[in-house]
Amino acid sequence: MFDSHSRACYAALSALSQRRVADASEASLHTLGSFVLALQVQDGATASPGAGEVVEILSHTGPINLVVFVILILFSIASWAIILAKILSYRKVQRQSATFLEVFRNSQKFSEVQAVCPSLPDSPLVGVFQAGYAELNAQFRLTSPQASPGSAASRPMLKSLDAVDRALIRAATTEVNRLEQRLTFLATTASITPFIGLFGTVVGIMITFNRIAQQGSTNLTVVGPGISEALIATAAGLFAAIPAVYFYNHLTHRVKELSAVLDDFSLEFLNIAERNFT
Repeated sequence: MFDSHSRACYAALSALSQRRVADASEASLHTLGSFVLALQVQDGATASPGAGEVVEILSHTGPINLVVFVILILFSIASWAIILAKILSYRKVQRQSATFLEVFRNSQKFSEVQAVCPSLPDSPLVGVFQAGYAELNAQFRLTSPQASPGSAASRPMLKSLDAVDRALIRAATTEVNRLEQRLTFLATTASITPFIGLFGTVVGIMITFNRIAQQGSTNLTVVGPGISEALIATAAGLFAAIPAVYFYNHLTHRVKELSAVLDDFSLEFLNIAERNFT
């Protein structure tokens, strides 16, 4: 009888503990669900503002930070203008250079190539060829003897192949300098705009500390505006600097490739001149 009574008490206690565990699990699930719902509501409330907040911060920023932001935007606009202009220009240069090389290698006389040069003004190979061709003609006028009437024209001879080489080198240097025009502005933008943004960041932090000192509070409403202005200045500096760094390296590599093409063409021109006029 005592054993049956003990078993009944144990069964009652087990059922009570299972009921408490179930109630606790249900309460935990309810609490977790409420917490997730609260986070979703909070995210929905804070995720909707985007670019509007940036415009609002800029509308309330101080004059110094506003000047910094305008300077960085001007640097960015000028950089993108140079980048797009150079990309289009180098594509045209590459296309016209390929056409010029095809004409040069298929022609029998330098005069035939000279006739094509005005139609390919953007190719740097044209400037190098015209410099070498002008030097050849200058030497031919000095070295060609006066032919007597009825006699066969003598073969033109070069007086100095080194002079032709120097003329080609000078022309190639001029063409490379022309290709590199305004690329230094990209390098300047890449190096100086992060520091301009850093200046805006420092100014924003100084304004924030000043507000804290005046109001004697470190509340987010006091600290937030100055920190936002500082972060926007930093972001604007990076926005101007990162594309400038990337495209400066890319365009400089394109110039090196075109410079190698000019060197190869100069050697090819010298070989033809040496075979035919020495």
